[in-house]
Amino acid sequence: MALQIIRNNIVNVEADAIVNTANPMVAVGRGVDSAIYEAAGRDKLLRARAAIGVMKTGEVASTPAFDLNAKYIIHAIGPAWMGGDHGEREAVAACYSKSLALADELKCESIAFPLMATGTYGFPKDEALQIAIREISSFLLAHEMEVF
Repeated sequence: MALQIIRNNIVNVEADAIVNTANPMVAVGRGVDSAIYEAAGRDKLLRARAAIGVMKTGEVASTPAFDLNAKYIIHAIGPAWMGGDHGEREAVAACYSKSLALADELKCESIAFPLMATGTYGFPKDEALQIAIREISSFLLAHEMEVF
């Protein structure tokens, strides 16, 4: 299996797991988070997310994907960019590595990521892409999964 970098709305990507750049609180955020809630079924997803509760930066958890063309939504809590001296890079790396590990645990054959924390949270896109490629490549050395 392989890594494919595509430009698409994540709610239109067909994969076993879709990663959401989730709000740490039980609330619908902006950007990718909002789009995923709307496509999956806002009320159903909000109830499932409420069962998880408040999450910390770098944590991941899964819910059913409901109306998305996926089995699971993996909610990953990215960091707000504060200049790079507050563990932001490590937190973004954790979002990728923990999401991949959870997808593997859920027996997913494919997973789709947005570029983590680069929208509302302001993480630099060039650095986020480098971290994504590094973490995904490392995972794929030992696992079979299609990654978008």
